[in-house]
Amino acid sequence: MALRFAPRWYFILLTAAAVPGFIALGIWQWQRGEHRREVWQQFAHSDVEAIDANAASLARLPPFTRVRVSGQFDTVRQILLDNISHDGQPGYEVLAVLRLADGSGLLVNRGWIAFTGYRDRLPDVAFNSAGTTTVTGRLSTLPVPGIASGRQAPASSGSWPRLTSFPGQADIEAALGEKLLPAVLLLDAGPGPGYLRAWQAPGISPDRNFSYAFQWWLFALLALGLFAGLNLKRSK
Repeated sequence: MALRFAPRWYFILLTAAAVPGFIALGIWQWQRGEHRREVWQQFAHSDVEAIDANAASLARLPPFTRVRVSGQFDTVRQILLDNISHDGQPGYEVLAVLRLADGSGLLVNRGWIAFTGYRDRLPDVAFNSAGTTTVTGRLSTLPVPGIASGRQAPASSGSWPRLTSFPGQADIEAALGEKLLPAVLLLDAGPGPGYLRAWQAPGISPDRNFSYAFQWWLFALLALGLFAGLNLKRSK
């Protein structure tokens, strides 16, 4: 008995739809990985001499530029970013406003502090900062949530610090009652009014996107294999 290829019409339609779709999803994941790799490379090469910056230049500088800025900290109205973990331990990132010479407010991420074990007892993040302070760090943005993480804006009233989970810039501005510069300064490790500052490039590793791309392309090959195998018939 010989084998003959006799595909049914619905197998043809299903395969014609599935294979290009899997290939397109693989290309999309690969492009995401390429973009993320560029971002990670920018982050990795940002350990250069800090440049002096002010409110005007901060709005023009690219992400991860290392800058030096001077101003006066608002040591009272601080924000705790919830659901931020480090080495598997839950905790917060601490945001404070640095008031620049022209009155503009720049959010400064002071680093990560461990969860105290009580939701109704927020950690004490008070610090002293009299007069003008000069700090260095790299420009970034607010963290974005993962798939399982939710957003919660900080309260518009109440005591400080205020708790929030993956807020947008507008949420922070509403809680503070003022407009802020668009960047967030990741405070350099070492001396300074901060906590753990082991900064990492944002988002998942680009290798994961490349892995997803290969998986989608494998699905395309599998679909072709099934199409061929299921439509081979024995003829007498």
